[in-house]
Amino acid sequence: MKKNSILYFLFIIMFMASCSGTKNLPEGELLYVGATIKVEGNTTPKKERKALQAEFEAIVRPKPNASILGLRPKLFIYNLAGTPKKQKGFRYWLKNKVGEAPVYYSKVDLEYNKLVLQNNAENNGYFNTKSTADSTRRGKTVKAIYTVVPKRQYLIRDVQFPQDSSVLSTAVSATKRRSLLKKDQGYNLTTIKEERIRIDARLKEKGFYYFHPDFLKIQVDSTVADHKVDLIVMVKDETPELSQTQYRINDIVVYPNYSINADSVIVAPDAIVHHNDFTIIDSENLFKPRIFDRTLYFKKDDLYNRTNHNLSLNRLVNLGTFKFVKNEFKVADTIGNYLDAYYFLTPLPKKSIRLELSAKTNSANYSGTELNLNWSNRNLLKGAELLTVSAFAGLEVQVSGVNNGFNVYRFGNEANLIWPRIVAPFRFESSSGFVPKTKATLGYEFQKRTKLYSLQTFKGSFGYLWKENERKEHQFNVTEITYASPNNVTPLYQEKIAENASLGKVIEKQLIFGPTYSYTYTNTMQKRRKNTFYYKAGVDLSGNIAGLVTGANLKKGDTVKVYNVPFSQFVKVENEFRHYLKLGGEKQLASRIIAGAGFAYGNSDEMPFIKQFFNGGTNSIRAFRARSIGPGSFDGTSTSNTFLADQSGDLKLEFSTEYRATIYDFVKGALFVDAGNIWLLKENPEKPGAKFSKDFLKEFAVGVGAGLRFDFSFLVLRTDLAFPIRKPYLPDGDRWVLDQVNFGDRSWRKENLVFNLAIGYPF
Repeated sequence: MKKNSILYFLFIIMFMASCSGTKNLPEGELLYVGATIKVEGNTTPKKERKALQAEFEAIVRPKPNASILGLRPKLFIYNLAGTPKKQKGFRYWLKNKVGEAPVYYSKVDLEYNKLVLQNNAENNGYFNTKSTADSTRRGKTVKAIYTVVPKRQYLIRDVQFPQDSSVLSTAVSATKRRSLLKKDQGYNLTTIKEERIRIDARLKEKGFYYFHPDFLKIQVDSTVADHKVDLIVMVKDETPELSQTQYRINDIVVYPNYSINADSVIVAPDAIVHHNDFTIIDSENLFKPRIFDRTLYFKKDDLYNRTNHNLSLNRLVNLGTFKFVKNEFKVADTIGNYLDAYYFLTPLPKKSIRLELSAKTNSANYSGTELNLNWSNRNLLKGAELLTVSAFAGLEVQVSGVNNGFNVYRFGNEANLIWPRIVAPFRFESSSGFVPKTKATLGYEFQKRTKLYSLQTFKGSFGYLWKENERKEHQFNVTEITYASPNNVTPLYQEKIAENASLGKVIEKQLIFGPTYSYTYTNTMQKRRKNTFYYKAGVDLSGNIAGLVTGANLKKGDTVKVYNVPFSQFVKVENEFRHYLKLGGEKQLASRIIAGAGFAYGNSDEMPFIKQFFNGGTNSIRAFRARSIGPGSFDGTSTSNTFLADQSGDLKLEFSTEYRATIYDFVKGALFVDAGNIWLLKENPEKPGAKFSKDFLKEFAVGVGAGLRFDFSFLVLRTDLAFPIRKPYLPDGDRWVLDQVNFGDRSWRKENLVFNLAIGYPF
């Protein structure tokens, strides 16, 4: 036993030595393992020294090889791969993509890094800083040591803007109120550079098209007081006259059929169309002139400003009709202080067709494939209208499990027509760079569940989409219509309905019509923020006006039917809130809360099945199969495996939080906990414990798990393995099952472990 222990210990030592990366160093080379930076001196407060040290550590170069507990696995893989014979293949990929080349000490320039640290300190106002550089060697590794001794920081005493009466100086002085340079703030060269950029941006809003930040200088006077400076903002004397001029818009010329391969533009007289303030040169008459009224913000005699410049370009791109959008401004030949604006637009192919084949899987152990054929016309009515017509067919099967043999076949089609404007009897104005849109949809789907039933669904909608800005989006459907009709219900399924009446809701005829509205806010695109948010709220109304007009009241027996089908009457509200907290590096804590409620009344006794809430599955509580939780403490385990679980509810509350970190390059890892449940608003004798009560928190399902995300940039493949630690359908007091977790028990694994395979992140 002792001999085996010694051998094992020697093996660990050898493995650690190989992972350290020093074994294969060339003759005369040493491995660079990083830098230690010391910020010393009593003239600078400890808090400032600590902040400087963190900043210094980020700018020292080169960076050493990545290490974990003194081991360098990437360097180990690099050495293990050897020398590939070709610049492709697995070995080349392993060495250059997974592995990491050694960082030699010979590549470290101590003197250069010392000067970089000293300059950085002085750029932060710590003038007369001293710095030294040295190194220490340990075996075949070397560490650099930098010592920086900053002096007391200089603070801003006063900021002065130009006082002369020239047009440009007056405009520069008018920006003072929002200056980044503040009294008693530490001197900082980066802030000074940002101030020049800020002033330039403000001048661009005031017509100074040719101005540039380099035409500004900010002088520093350090003689005014002890460790104080005055900053003097000035326009350089050598600033060109062109850059000192405010410009207005003269002619606006649009080429909507421009070829980027053309050396010059030849204009036929009959190709010129004058429309309001625009001159449109369209020899093939591809577009109606009115679309440029809604996309171009500039009008003749407008003062040039960058906001309208960018909004116009954003809207042209957002139309989805043009492949390339190019814009030029030139000084007008006929009138002083004016610019001619030119827009060169290269259209995408008007018509296109695309065929897609996809594979999918879900938590109910169904796997399958789907074929989609999409045809598009990007300029249907010469107003940049987008018509898409799609047809699809798919198959889902369960290879093993109780539903083996009950395959699902689907086929259908859908047509969407999108107008790049609000089609309505009222005028709608939007000042964002996103084109408001009107969308009409018609669709049909046929679904056949082998040995069970068939279901036909017809859908239609008409509504509007618009964005206030990149963060806020609205979608309002004036009406959404859904009609579902069952066919070919088999005796087998009828028998199961007799055993479980709730299965009958799946095949009920349904007619749903009414408006829907959703609002989305997100700032997740702001990558530098530590905290980012996503919020979506939606309301779904059905049959409300019809119910009011007809006096429909199911309780009194006054049921109203349309084509012999009772229409659904309900109100449904749903909210989803997400929070993302950056923890540094590639680590993140992502959390989500979902809260929703649906209330049926008037012509309906309960919510339509397709509008109810469900829990469980790949994007919900991942430790439970799809639609297998609740409602409340109802135990649906005896029926949850029969023809898919159908446990639905009127109320939903769900919470998830997930710790995400990069394990290796494109491989991300996650640890997560999910919790929640659904409830009914009314008692259901067939589902005891399903009604919402004051004890709803005791009826939460809780699951935990871990997962891998393979981020291939164009696709994120997600795998999650989860198990429940709280089962709401167990007797009160026995619902926590954490003490029963036993990964070594095969029967426990079969009953509790749930594997999820999905595309994309859960939230």
